[in-house]
Amino acid sequence: MSTPLPGQPVRGSSTGRPIMALLDLLGRRWTLRVIWELREETAAPTFRDLQIRCGGVSSSVLSARLRELTEAGVVQHLGDGYRLSETGRDLLRRLEPLDEWAIRWHVSD
Repeated sequence: MSTPLPGQPVRGSSTGRPIMALLDLLGRRWTLRVIWELREETAAPTFRDLQIRCGGVSSSVLSARLRELTEAGVVQHLGDGYRLSETGRDLLRRLEPLDEWAIRWHVSD
């Protein structure tokens, strides 16, 4: 499976509209968890650190997600560690309102 990028066909869109590429990328197993685990800007965790933080993710799936997120410009590989790129940090900031909405949604039940 190739990295979903705007302008290329992705799951659910033959046109590769940017929003569809983003939803395809974020909808892949473990993608959001990897982004979440990289939210801290202190030390760049190694592959093994990320695997431990993510719990049950296999090394092959984690490797695929990191490759896709790096190709999409969301994650940077820094020698032996990983961190969110500026694009990735911007994405995380833009997801915060969804988190707030989800909390209100949960409380309203």
